[in-house]
Amino acid sequence: LPAGLAQWFPALEELDVSGTGLAELGAELLALPRLRTLLAKNNRLGGPGSLPKGLAQAPLGRSLRVLNLSGNRFAEVPPALLGLRGLQSLSLGGNRLHGIPPDIQELRSLEFLYLGGNFITSIPPELANLPSLSYLVLCDNKIQSIPPQLAQLHSLRSLSLHNNLLTYLPREILNLVHLEELSLRGNPLVVRFVRDLTYNPPSLQELAGRTIKTRNVPYAPSDLPENLVRYLSLASNCPNPKCGGVYFDSCVRQIKFVDFCGKYRLPLMHYLCSPECSSPCSSASQSSTSQSESDSEDEASVAARRMQKVLLG
Repeated sequence: LPAGLAQWFPALEELDVSGTGLAELGAELLALPRLRTLLAKNNRLGGPGSLPKGLAQAPLGRSLRVLNLSGNRFAEVPPALLGLRGLQSLSLGGNRLHGIPPDIQELRSLEFLYLGGNFITSIPPELANLPSLSYLVLCDNKIQSIPPQLAQLHSLRSLSLHNNLLTYLPREILNLVHLEELSLRGNPLVVRFVRDLTYNPPSLQELAGRTIKTRNVPYAPSDLPENLVRYLSLASNCPNPKCGGVYFDSCVRQIKFVDFCGKYRLPLMHYLCSPECSSPCSSASQSSTSQSESDSEDEASVAARRMQKVLLG
């Protein structure tokens, strides 16, 4: 880029240098105090020095709202981008990313995140700490599971997960109250599941904690060490409506099929407090025509009312 860029265009708000063969964005960008949109798609960015040093501290770091670096050669999300606290839209699709850094949670203003077409294998739970995220695109990667923490993305309206390696979804995905579009085509999903799921017996600490919670044994913070009070607060209710028990660390994983929009049956991952809580629909080897019991029927009706668009094929 020309060195005098900021002098010639001090009021520049949008800059598109896509498809120009650029291998680096130099320091001349840092002096653009009003630049809000930077498009640098389909270039050769990704090597050392691709982005200018001090990006987050420069005027550009405070003004930038939209950044598109798709179609480049980044093998990781550049650390310099994680300091752009005012960024609302970030696109890094079609690069060579193998992961998402936990520090992505620092981009608190982010509303749109596009990471499709990479080699990402997992999603960090920290991604759920983006309070304004409305559109999340993770298609065409190698993702095998979705962390249940994503249910904390209460602003999420669209979630694109097509062409990954998903075989189930976390049950908590039903808590995404504003989700309107869920794209799942091209995933194994209902193709094959693990038949035998292991169950580790609960520890003595967990057995005691379960007893306290299920029998409502009264206690005050002054009665127990702080770590035990915190442990007791982490109890999760067993989803089996006939159980009423709780679990902490030891649980049984169960695949349950749930109707979405009255047409598709999606496998959701449930966690039960013991093998005795397994219901007929818990058999991982059953076909997608298996019928769920009362609790999954409730989930189905909620999902059908809420979800406007489910893309499976």
